[in-house]
Amino acid sequence: MKIELVRQHLKDYLKHAENDQERHQRDHAERQERIEYYRSWSAERIRNMTEEDLYDYMSKLWAMLIWGNKKYKVKKLIEENGMPTLQEELAELIWGKAQIEGRWDRFRSKIKGMGPATISEILCHVHPNDCMLWNRRAYVGFRYLGVENLPRHDYQLTGKRYRGLSDKAKEIADEMRTLGIRDANLLTVDYFIWDELQFEENLSQIHKKTKVPAGGTEIERTDKVTSDFIHNEVCDKLSDIGLWLGFVSNREVKVADGSKVDTVWEATIGNMGRVIYVFEVQTKGSIDSLIINLLKALNNPAVQGVVAVSDASQIETIKKHAAGVSGLRDKLKCWDYKQVLQVHEALESVNEAINSLGLVPQGF
Repeated sequence: MKIELVRQHLKDYLKHAENDQERHQRDHAERQERIEYYRSWSAERIRNMTEEDLYDYMSKLWAMLIWGNKKYKVKKLIEENGMPTLQEELAELIWGKAQIEGRWDRFRSKIKGMGPATISEILCHVHPNDCMLWNRRAYVGFRYLGVENLPRHDYQLTGKRYRGLSDKAKEIADEMRTLGIRDANLLTVDYFIWDELQFEENLSQIHKKTKVPAGGTEIERTDKVTSDFIHNEVCDKLSDIGLWLGFVSNREVKVADGSKVDTVWEATIGNMGRVIYVFEVQTKGSIDSLIINLLKALNNPAVQGVVAVSDASQIETIKKHAAGVSGLRDKLKCWDYKQVLQVHEALESVNEAINSLGLVPQGF
């Protein structure tokens, strides 16, 4: 990290705070209010949350700004994970005795529909001296400051890498305290990143393609843990994309006895019936199993399309397998998982911008 660049922008941050003390004090009060609220949720209190409590808890997060209907998003979290599992895993993530690396990886492996931006925001509010808030804006800021090997996609952000990023944020907090911001913590660092490092030229870099390492980044070549993270992230993002496009979107839907598909988009057209699109994400495992699941899905006449999502190499293999299956070859579509991640990022930006206008009030 370029410490001199950090110091330069911190001096600007202090000047702006001096020139607008009212806003600086308001920001400080907001940080304290957030910390006090989320710390008030002890492990026991989390384990006794009601569904309404969970909505109040989640709806205050900045990460929820991309959702116009926050109640619907929280309802989906409960449906896909179960309230008891959410309560237990949230309590363990925040208050567990294991190191943050293990708690982070455990939560991400067990809970669907909550990405690093949401998880890290909760951790930062409860443990602001140790855990940073990681999202697209933090990525932009850290990249500008010269931090290397940043995780571009959610599946790359393991617990170990999250701890390393938090350590980098601590270096910025140390510089803040040296310059006189005595109570600086990693939530203060987040405000600094938003206020000082989000100028236009810097923001444009978020869509700049990163170099592909030698040998490629095909899912099939990854270890099983990474492969599982990729699978879960892509499934979650397919579900989000469907919701943003106006579909009813669900994870792990049963299409026949003993057979589930990863994600389904569904829409009802007047009184004409349903239109369904089925997605299967292939990371590791049997391609024949994927073919069978999609064939079973096509037995439903409402299914208008089936889509296999994988990396470029496996997509070619899937196409070859499907070519010999008469009921599938003409209906199968394929989608590179990297494009799914790019589409999600674009739609996320659009929804965040539109929802920030507050055009649509929250429903009951």
